[in-house]
Amino acid sequence: SSTGDPQLSEEEQAAQKALRSHLERKGGFYTILVSGSDDGNGNSDTNILVAVDTVNGYVYGVSIPRDSKAVWDGKSHKINAAFGKGGMTKLAEVVSDQLGIPVDYTVSVDLTGFEALVEAIGGVNFDVPIDMDYDDPIQNLSIHFKKGVQYLNGADAMRVVRFRHNNDGTGYGTEDIGRIGTQQAFLKAVAKQLLQIGNVKNIPALVDIFCTYVKTDLTTGNLVWLGNEALNIGTENIHFATLPGDGSGYYNKQSVYVLDAQATCDLVNEALNPYNEALTLEDMDILVP
Repeated sequence: SSTGDPQLSEEEQAAQKALRSHLERKGGFYTILVSGSDDGNGNSDTNILVAVDTVNGYVYGVSIPRDSKAVWDGKSHKINAAFGKGGMTKLAEVVSDQLGIPVDYTVSVDLTGFEALVEAIGGVNFDVPIDMDYDDPIQNLSIHFKKGVQYLNGADAMRVVRFRHNNDGTGYGTEDIGRIGTQQAFLKAVAKQLLQIGNVKNIPALVDIFCTYVKTDLTTGNLVWLGNEALNIGTENIHFATLPGDGSGYYNKQSVYVLDAQATCDLVNEALNPYNEALTLEDMDILVP
């Protein structure tokens, strides 16, 4: 060429065009990684990647089991340790690498913030799935609820979503996966409560409380806009799932949750993929057992 720059071959031009097409994003589609910590160990105990599709009108929250096996810095870890390693920045990086999609925004909430947000919407009526009978003097934690629908204030809600098993070892059967199901059901109940007329009027006030207690890179304007979009979407279009896999894996003599690679790829394409083209396993970094 006249500039002296080497021209791309037809094959190279085609490859660049294919890459651009592969990374072409859907309009009005956003991913938000929501994480919560509850026991002071420095890691994240709850991780949910949320996709908001404002064009097709749905919200999809996909829970990432905290013991999911992941690799960074060349070593295997439980994915929740990424938060302890480098906060939300590191956790978002690991989740993005593993699932092959960008994390657009992050939200981090601790116990104080969780309780304050539940109080701000006036508490929640929730169907507690099982009898809960657990005490942990070290954490000053007592969880005692009967199965069935009951009103939960902020502190009660915190206890219910933290529960893993009873004092005698009974409970969900699969502690973390069982707890994830309860957390998802609770978030659905929260969404229903949030979208009631009384709370809708208070969206700006709720955003202020959110910003006070929650660490996020979403701006106040972003949050108000997302709140109004959620009103249009409605609770019937809010869905939850959990990354598929099982807890049969081990490393360093620790039990880990190993993702089912193909089933995870299918779920990401169904619920989380912000690109126009479908993702393949080659786009992801999912470990096999």
